[in-house]
Amino acid sequence: MLIKDIKAQIHHIQTSDPASRSALEILLLYPSVHAVILYRFSHFLHVHHLRFLARMISQLARFLTGIEIHPGAQIGIGLFIDHGMGTVIGETSVIGDYVKLFHQVTLGGVKFTHGKRHPTIESHVEIGAGAKILGDIIVGHHAKVGANSVVLKDIPAYATAVGIPARIIPQK
Repeated sequence: MLIKDIKAQIHHIQTSDPASRSALEILLLYPSVHAVILYRFSHFLHVHHLRFLARMISQLARFLTGIEIHPGAQIGIGLFIDHGMGTVIGETSVIGDYVKLFHQVTLGGVKFTHGKRHPTIESHVEIGAGAKILGDIIVGHHAKVGANSVVLKDIPAYATAVGIPARIIPQK
């Protein structure tokens, strides 16, 4: 799974980042790849009830990359966190395949109770820099969220949402 995910990440980055030069450059120099590799390891430990060690590794990843991913989050393959610094992915977040997040995106909760409290981001979603997706909501397949938007309600598939609070932009 890890090798498949690394290959998917590299391919996703190569196809969506015009600044990328080679697979080796992506593997060695992109913090997104490093953060997700460390997340996979910490998630494995989390699932096997080694939660302290899992959190320790996630904090190390945060220190090294500036990207905070809780070990309890569920992430599909090919996640690309462009630039990454300041990105936060909460414990009960679910992220589909080939999602693209820009820096300072927060997938956060709005309540302090047990259970699902973070968003579900379906596959092929793009979330702009500084966007905040808050609560147990769903962002549908192929949706886009504009930079600095604050999303508090579900976004349907193929929709674009912008603003504070985010609203759906009509498609022409």
